[in-house]
Amino acid sequence: MGAMGAFFRKGTCSAGLCHVLNRAFDHPMTDEEQASSPLAGGIMQHGYQCGMLWGVALAAGAQAYRLFGAGPLAQARAIVAAGRLVESFRAQNHEINCLEITEINEKTTAMQMVRFFLIKGGAVGCFRMAGRFGPLAYREIDAALAEDPGEVPPAPVSCSALLAQRMGACELHTVMAAGLAGGIGLCGGACGALGAAIWMAAMKSLKEGAQRVPFKSPGALETIDRFLKCTDYEFECSKIVGRTFESVSDHACHLREGGCSKLIEVLAAG
Repeated sequence: MGAMGAFFRKGTCSAGLCHVLNRAFDHPMTDEEQASSPLAGGIMQHGYQCGMLWGVALAAGAQAYRLFGAGPLAQARAIVAAGRLVESFRAQNHEINCLEITEINEKTTAMQMVRFFLIKGGAVGCFRMAGRFGPLAYREIDAALAEDPGEVPPAPVSCSALLAQRMGACELHTVMAAGLAGGIGLCGGACGALGAAIWMAAMKSLKEGAQRVPFKSPGALETIDRFLKCTDYEFECSKIVGRTFESVSDHACHLREGGCSKLIEVLAAG
Protein backbone atom coordinates (compact mmCIF):
# COMPACT_ATOMS: atom_id res chain seq x y z
CA MET A 1 0.00 0.00 0.00
CA GLY A 2 3.02 2.32 0.19
CA ALA A 3 2.35 3.61 3.70
CA MET A 4 6.03 4.24 4.43
CA GLY A 5 6.44 6.23 1.22
CA ALA A 6 3.26 8.20 1.83
CA PHE A 7 4.44 9.07 5.35
CA PHE A 8 7.77 10.29 3.95
CA ARG A 9 6.18 12.36 1.15
CA LYS A 10 3.44 13.90 3.29
CA GLY A 11 5.79 14.69 6.16
CA THR A 12 3.54 13.51 9.00
CA CYS A 13 2.19 10.14 10.04
CA SER A 14 -1.40 11.40 10.21
CA ALA A 15 -1.45 12.80 6.69
CA GLY A 16 0.53 9.84 5.31
CA LEU A 17 -1.84 7.18 6.65
CA CYS A 18 -4.95 9.17 5.72
CA HIS A 19 -3.48 9.53 2.23
CA VAL A 20 -2.69 5.85 1.73
CA LEU A 21 -6.08 4.64 3.03
CA ASN A 22 -8.03 7.08 0.87
CA ARG A 23 -6.16 5.84 -2.18
CA ALA A 24 -6.67 2.24 -1.18
CA PHE A 25 -10.41 3.01 -1.30
CA ASP A 26 -9.90 4.83 -4.65
CA HIS A 27 -10.85 8.30 -3.39
CA PRO A 28 -7.93 10.77 -3.07
CA MET A 29 -8.63 13.72 -0.74
CA THR A 30 -5.64 16.04 -0.86
CA ASP A 31 -6.83 18.90 1.35
CA GLU A 32 -8.42 16.64 3.94
CA GLU A 33 -5.20 14.65 4.19
CA GLN A 34 -2.97 17.69 4.49
CA ALA A 35 -5.28 19.21 7.10
CA SER A 36 -4.71 16.20 9.35
CA SER A 37 -1.01 17.06 9.73
CA PRO A 38 -1.39 18.99 13.03
CA LEU A 39 -2.80 15.82 14.61
CA ALA A 40 0.59 14.10 14.28
CA GLY A 41 2.61 13.52 17.41
CA GLY A 42 -0.56 13.00 19.38
CA ILE A 43 -1.99 16.45 18.53
CA MET A 44 0.83 18.81 17.65
CA GLN A 45 3.42 16.72 19.52
CA HIS A 46 1.47 16.61 22.80
CA GLY A 47 2.05 12.86 22.91
CA TYR A 48 -1.51 11.52 22.92
CA GLN A 49 -2.90 9.02 20.37
CA CYS A 50 -0.46 8.37 17.53
CA GLY A 51 -1.19 10.54 14.50
CA MET A 52 -1.65 7.40 12.43
CA LEU A 53 -4.85 6.72 14.39
CA TRP A 54 -6.25 10.19 13.73
CA GLY A 55 -5.44 9.81 10.02
CA VAL A 56 -6.96 6.35 9.57
CA ALA A 57 -10.06 7.29 11.58
CA LEU A 58 -10.69 10.18 9.16
CA ALA A 59 -10.23 7.79 6.22
CA ALA A 60 -12.66 5.32 7.82
CA GLY A 61 -15.23 8.10 8.14
CA ALA A 62 -14.80 9.01 4.49
CA GLN A 63 -15.44 5.41 3.46
CA ALA A 64 -18.45 5.19 5.79
CA TYR A 65 -19.92 8.23 4.05
CA ARG A 66 -19.36 6.69 0.60
CA LEU A 67 -21.13 3.50 1.64
CA PHE A 68 -23.92 4.86 3.86
CA GLY A 69 -24.31 8.54 3.08
CA ALA A 70 -24.90 11.11 5.80
CA GLY A 71 -26.59 10.69 9.16
CA PRO A 72 -26.53 8.52 12.29
CA LEU A 73 -25.88 5.18 10.56
CA ALA A 74 -22.73 6.37 8.81
CA GLN A 75 -21.52 8.14 11.96
CA ALA A 76 -22.12 5.05 14.10
CA ARG A 77 -20.24 2.89 11.58
CA ALA A 78 -17.35 5.36 11.57
CA ILE A 79 -17.11 5.25 15.38
CA VAL A 80 -17.13 1.44 15.45
CA ALA A 81 -14.47 1.31 12.73
CA ALA A 82 -12.31 3.81 14.61
CA GLY A 83 -12.57 1.73 17.78
CA ARG A 84 -11.41 -1.35 15.91
CA LEU A 85 -8.50 0.58 14.45
CA VAL A 86 -7.38 1.66 17.91
CA GLU A 87 -7.45 -1.89 19.24
CA SER A 88 -5.64 -3.26 16.18
CA PHE A 89 -2.96 -0.59 16.52
CA ARG A 90 -2.59 -1.40 20.22
CA ALA A 91 -2.27 -5.12 19.51
CA GLN A 92 0.36 -4.50 16.84
CA ASN A 93 2.39 -1.85 18.68
CA HIS A 94 1.54 -2.43 22.37
CA GLU A 95 0.83 1.29 22.93
CA ILE A 96 -1.41 3.86 21.24
CA ASN A 97 0.07 7.11 22.55
CA CYS A 98 2.90 8.82 20.73
CA LEU A 99 4.72 9.62 23.97
CA GLU A 100 4.88 5.95 25.00
CA ILE A 101 5.99 4.91 21.51
CA THR A 102 8.56 7.62 20.82
CA GLU A 103 9.30 9.11 24.27
CA ILE A 104 8.79 12.51 22.63
CA ASN A 105 6.29 15.29 23.27
CA GLU A 106 6.23 19.09 23.25
CA LYS A 107 8.43 19.21 26.38
CA THR A 108 11.20 17.06 24.89
CA THR A 109 14.67 18.61 25.08
CA ALA A 110 17.08 18.93 22.17
CA MET A 111 19.28 16.19 23.62
CA GLN A 112 16.31 13.85 23.95
CA MET A 113 15.43 14.54 20.31
CA VAL A 114 18.99 13.68 19.27
CA ARG A 115 18.78 10.45 21.26
CA PHE A 116 15.49 9.49 19.59
CA PHE A 117 16.45 10.28 16.00
CA LEU A 118 20.15 9.46 15.91
CA ILE A 119 20.69 6.79 18.56
CA LYS A 120 17.34 4.99 18.54
CA GLY A 121 16.62 5.52 14.83
CA GLY A 122 13.23 6.99 15.69
CA ALA A 123 12.06 8.12 12.28
CA VAL A 124 12.86 4.76 10.72
CA GLY A 125 10.89 3.03 13.44
CA CYS A 126 7.84 5.21 12.77
CA PHE A 127 8.10 4.58 9.02
CA ARG A 128 8.18 0.83 9.63
CA MET A 129 5.24 1.09 11.99
CA ALA A 130 3.26 2.88 9.26
CA GLY A 131 4.24 0.19 6.76
CA ARG A 132 2.86 -2.52 9.04
CA PHE A 133 -0.27 -0.66 10.09
CA GLY A 134 -1.44 0.57 6.67
CA PRO A 135 -2.57 -2.83 5.30
CA LEU A 136 -4.03 -3.83 8.67
CA ALA A 137 -6.01 -0.58 8.87
CA TYR A 138 -7.47 -1.19 5.41
CA ARG A 139 -8.65 -4.66 6.41
CA GLU A 140 -10.11 -3.43 9.70
CA ILE A 141 -12.06 -0.60 8.05
CA ASP A 142 -13.38 -2.95 5.38
CA ALA A 143 -14.46 -5.51 7.96
CA ALA A 144 -15.97 -3.01 10.40
CA LEU A 145 -18.08 -1.32 7.73
CA ALA A 146 -19.39 -4.70 6.55
CA GLU A 147 -20.69 -5.68 9.99
CA ASP A 148 -24.22 -5.17 11.31
CA PRO A 149 -23.94 -2.14 13.64
CA GLY A 150 -27.00 -3.16 15.64
CA GLU A 151 -29.42 -0.50 16.82
CA VAL A 152 -28.38 2.96 15.65
CA PRO A 153 -29.28 5.81 18.01
CA PRO A 154 -30.85 9.04 16.73
CA ALA A 155 -28.68 12.11 16.19
CA PRO A 156 -26.51 13.44 17.70
CA VAL A 157 -24.34 10.33 17.60
CA SER A 158 -20.80 11.74 17.71
CA CYS A 159 -19.35 14.71 19.61
CA SER A 160 -16.72 15.29 16.93
CA ALA A 161 -19.30 15.15 14.14
CA LEU A 162 -21.50 17.58 16.06
CA LEU A 163 -18.53 19.92 16.46
CA ALA A 164 -17.76 19.68 12.74
CA GLN A 165 -21.37 20.57 11.92
CA ARG A 166 -21.22 23.59 14.23
CA MET A 167 -18.12 24.72 12.35
CA GLY A 168 -19.94 24.52 9.00
CA ALA A 169 -18.77 21.12 7.78
CA CYS A 170 -20.36 19.51 4.74
CA GLU A 171 -21.98 16.09 5.18
CA LEU A 172 -18.83 14.26 4.05
CA HIS A 173 -16.59 16.06 6.52
CA THR A 174 -19.13 15.59 9.30
CA VAL A 175 -19.02 11.80 8.85
CA MET A 176 -15.24 11.85 8.44
CA ALA A 177 -14.94 13.51 11.85
CA ALA A 178 -17.42 11.14 13.52
CA GLY A 179 -14.95 8.37 14.39
CA LEU A 180 -12.82 10.74 16.46
CA ALA A 181 -15.59 10.73 19.10
CA GLY A 182 -14.81 9.74 22.65
CA GLY A 183 -11.08 10.08 22.15
CA ILE A 184 -11.07 8.17 18.81
CA GLY A 185 -13.60 5.41 18.60
CA LEU A 186 -14.62 5.83 22.28
CA CYS A 187 -11.17 4.75 23.53
CA GLY A 188 -11.05 7.64 26.02
CA GLY A 189 -7.88 9.32 24.75
CA ALA A 190 -7.31 12.94 23.79
CA CYS A 191 -10.61 14.67 22.98
CA GLY A 192 -11.98 13.87 19.53
CA ALA A 193 -13.86 17.16 19.34
CA LEU A 194 -10.57 19.01 19.82
CA GLY A 195 -9.00 16.98 17.01
CA ALA A 196 -11.97 17.73 14.77
CA ALA A 197 -11.74 21.46 15.53
CA ILE A 198 -8.04 21.56 14.62
CA TRP A 199 -8.69 19.56 11.43
CA MET A 200 -11.62 21.74 10.38
CA ALA A 201 -9.66 24.94 10.96
CA ALA A 202 -6.78 23.60 8.86
CA MET A 203 -9.15 22.79 5.99
CA LYS A 204 -10.64 26.27 6.20
CA SER A 205 -7.14 27.71 5.92
CA LEU A 206 -6.45 25.65 2.79
CA LYS A 207 -9.79 26.65 1.27
CA GLU A 208 -8.90 30.29 1.82
CA GLY A 209 -5.71 29.89 -0.19
CA ALA A 210 -3.01 28.68 2.18
CA GLN A 211 -0.45 26.53 0.40
CA ARG A 212 0.29 24.35 3.40
CA VAL A 213 -0.80 23.75 6.98
CA PRO A 214 1.84 24.67 9.59
CA PHE A 215 2.37 21.92 12.14
CA LYS A 216 1.82 24.41 14.96
CA SER A 217 -0.28 27.19 13.51
CA PRO A 218 -1.21 30.13 15.78
CA GLY A 219 -4.88 29.32 15.25
CA ALA A 220 -4.47 25.72 16.39
CA LEU A 221 -2.47 26.80 19.42
CA GLU A 222 -5.22 29.25 20.33
CA THR A 223 -7.84 26.51 19.94
CA ILE A 224 -5.90 24.27 22.32
CA ASP A 225 -5.60 27.12 24.81
CA ARG A 226 -9.37 27.73 24.79
CA PHE A 227 -9.99 24.01 25.08
CA LEU A 228 -7.71 23.56 28.09
CA LYS A 229 -9.25 26.50 29.94
CA CYS A 230 -12.67 24.91 29.43
CA THR A 231 -11.58 21.42 30.58
CA ASP A 232 -9.56 22.43 33.64
CA TYR A 233 -6.42 21.60 31.64
CA GLU A 234 -7.34 18.03 30.82
CA PHE A 235 -6.76 16.64 27.30
CA GLU A 236 -8.25 13.18 27.60
CA CYS A 237 -11.91 12.39 27.06
CA SER A 238 -12.09 9.88 29.90
CA LYS A 239 -10.76 12.46 32.38
CA ILE A 240 -12.97 15.28 31.09
CA VAL A 241 -16.13 13.15 31.22
CA GLY A 242 -15.09 11.04 34.19
CA ARG A 243 -15.49 7.70 32.41
CA THR A 244 -15.21 5.94 29.07
CA PHE A 245 -18.25 5.19 26.90
CA GLU A 246 -19.46 1.62 26.63
CA SER A 247 -21.02 1.94 23.19
CA VAL A 248 -22.15 4.30 20.45
CA SER A 249 -25.58 4.44 22.12
CA ASP A 250 -24.00 5.33 25.47
CA HIS A 251 -22.08 8.18 23.87
CA ALA A 252 -25.16 9.39 21.98
CA CYS A 253 -27.18 9.40 25.20
CA HIS A 254 -24.45 11.51 26.84
CA LEU A 255 -24.78 14.07 24.03
CA ARG A 256 -28.58 14.11 24.10
CA GLU A 257 -28.46 14.85 27.82
CA GLY A 258 -26.25 17.89 27.19
CA GLY A 259 -22.91 16.28 27.89
CA CYS A 260 -19.90 18.21 26.51
CA SER A 261 -22.23 20.91 25.14
CA LYS A 262 -20.22 23.75 26.68
CA LEU A 263 -16.96 22.30 25.36
CA ILE A 264 -18.39 21.92 21.85
CA GLU A 265 -19.61 25.51 21.89
CA VAL A 266 -16.19 26.77 23.05
CA LEU A 267 -14.42 24.88 20.27
CA ALA A 268 -16.95 25.86 17.60
CA ALA A 269 -16.59 29.54 18.52
CA GLY A 270 -13.10 29.56 17.05
